[in-house]
Amino acid sequence: MNYNLLVNKNNKMKDEYLNEFKLLSVNNELNEIIKIEEETYNHFLMLKEYLKSININIGIDDSYRSIDRQQMIQDEYLIKYGEEFTRKYVAVPGESEHHTGLAIDIMLYINGDFVREDDKLFFYEDIFKEIHNVLYKYGFILRYPENKENITGYYYEPWHIRYVGEELAKIIYDNNITLEEFLNK
Repeated sequence: MNYNLLVNKNNKMKDEYLNEFKLLSVNNELNEIIKIEEETYNHFLMLKEYLKSININIGIDDSYRSIDRQQMIQDEYLIKYGEEFTRKYVAVPGESEHHTGLAIDIMLYINGDFVREDDKLFFYEDIFKEIHNVLYKYGFILRYPENKENITGYYYEPWHIRYVGEELAKIIYDNNITLEEFLNK
């Protein structure tokens, strides 16, 4: 499996990539049906269980997205947040790693409810810092870290994690680099 697959503004999703990955249909914590790559999901469950043991509760807000779903999200963001914000945070259809099923937007369980709106998630930076510090142990990376916008093409998204496997995740974490920086070496 090619878990170091790069899909971004410069590397559009190719249909043949999806043939490599087995997508599962599962219910998230809000009983919504989502699709996610199988190994990514299994590792997410391990991450979730560990975080629960330290009183951090997370869920999957989103994972796999079709081209049509990505277009709907882009359209929704344009209406809700405007063009400038949307350009910074939402991938153009075909350029989103959500098309692979390897990316997860997580939501936080706070005060009896799941927080999933991007603009509200920014208020929980301390919780995200704790999450980010253990991601690599479960094969995940923070895909769009702070101060790496010029490399990733996207602004900081503390909720957007990506499965790359434990070995690569540790390298990226230990060296404070992005997937782009690793692949360009």
